[in-house]
Amino acid sequence: MASLVCTLQDHQDDVNWCSFSAKLLATCSGDKTVRVYSTRDFSELPFSPLTGHGYSVHCVCFSTCGQFLASCSTDATTVVWSTVTGDIEAVLEHPGRSSVRICALSPDSVHLVSGASDGTLALWDFPSKRLLRTGGVSDTTMVACSFSPCSQIFATGSTYGDLRLWDLDLNQLGAEKNAHDLGVSCCTFAPSILSGQNRQFHPLLCPSYQPSEGLSGQICRSFVPWKLQLLSTLTGQSAPVLCCSFSSDGRLLVSGSVDKSVTIYDANNAVLLHTLTHHERYVTACCFSPVSPLIATGSMDKSVNIWRLEDGCRGTEQKGGKSLPEESAQTSSEGQASASRSKLLVADWSEEDVSEWLVEEGLQGLVDRFKANNMDGSELLRLTKETLASELGIESVGLRAKLLRKVEELKNDSVCSGIPDEFLCPITRELMKEPVIAADGYSYEREAIQIWINTKNRSSPMTNLPLLTTLLTPNHTLKMAISRWKTSH
Repeated sequence: MASLVCTLQDHQDDVNWCSFSAKLLATCSGDKTVRVYSTRDFSELPFSPLTGHGYSVHCVCFSTCGQFLASCSTDATTVVWSTVTGDIEAVLEHPGRSSVRICALSPDSVHLVSGASDGTLALWDFPSKRLLRTGGVSDTTMVACSFSPCSQIFATGSTYGDLRLWDLDLNQLGAEKNAHDLGVSCCTFAPSILSGQNRQFHPLLCPSYQPSEGLSGQICRSFVPWKLQLLSTLTGQSAPVLCCSFSSDGRLLVSGSVDKSVTIYDANNAVLLHTLTHHERYVTACCFSPVSPLIATGSMDKSVNIWRLEDGCRGTEQKGGKSLPEESAQTSSEGQASASRSKLLVADWSEEDVSEWLVEEGLQGLVDRFKANNMDGSELLRLTKETLASELGIESVGLRAKLLRKVEELKNDSVCSGIPDEFLCPITRELMKEPVIAADGYSYEREAIQIWINTKNRSSPMTNLPLLTTLLTPNHTLKMAISRWKTSH
């Protein structure tokens, strides 16, 4: 039986990835944040959310000991966090400054691999956070990566549908160039290692993919030096499969799909055990807890569901489930309601509006200081650590961090406020003020796309293809539509 334990609804945009350690659950989202929860009661840790990224966060992974958490983002960085304090331990800038779509830590926590939208791979020495070497495949986007249990081999998958095996010198050990015709969206090694002839290791590898002609599933392969061998094909879902994960003993496999379902398989016998249908949109993330019978699933519905498995997961689905504690849920709801009171017009808030917001957020002690500095909504959105210390004289590091988190949540609230998606800049995911059309045909906030062009070697944020020109054309029609929508709301 698989029963729903609780639903976490703290993210303000699509949930892109989730990962368990022995004691924690980490999730990341298009809202630029990483959130960390205790698996004891799934309460959010005091230092969460982590807000070190400038753009969408695509992947998170724990070190084996659980002391560190790595996250990667469109901002071309992989950030290493302390799970004890929430502090940033290191910021690893990807060579070429291309958007980082995937990151993976080796089981021995010695190496970290990051893969980018330009097809490059970066191998890092994790203890020293030093770049060891780069490699990769041109003209594709790396979106999947997993280390073998022995930590000496890792697999990657790309949007071109290729599945490749690499050693730590970034030599290709094997490649299946047409593993999936519409792209490999995820791949994962089973945690156990099977013995084979001549005492060679045969890790079980399961890539998730986007199928054609209505077929769906995963292909499990075993690694024999220089060769990938098909073991079985799982077809329990009716649409593209976006994520997959093995249980800690390698006996179960979970996957999430565009059809909004979560499937659980007997991995050894390739048998479908259960289908869960609680999410309202695409299931983009899934993972098993390494120490308890729990599964976390994340979705484009902005939620993370926690499931408990019992009796080998062979029963029927429990449609209901224990929700978060009522008091906690109510507090969270009230906080979001106050923060989103004037979501779209924060930049137009008066000084009095800002004062009311501070009181609602429990920061009434700052009201007089903000009034003395004539802080309106526009100034509120521009706050930095430096201005808080120098201009407002806030000496407490904790208070500055708390205020900046609240401001960031205020910005991100626009994502879940019902704004038409075409009004949001694809880079910042914020309401556009000066929309412009780039050479790729997409509209962006002028400042955001200009910064992108200056730092991303003139590649498109949406397609990763070269921009034929850096000319930006004002999108007057879109600007008028945004203005009309703001007035009506």
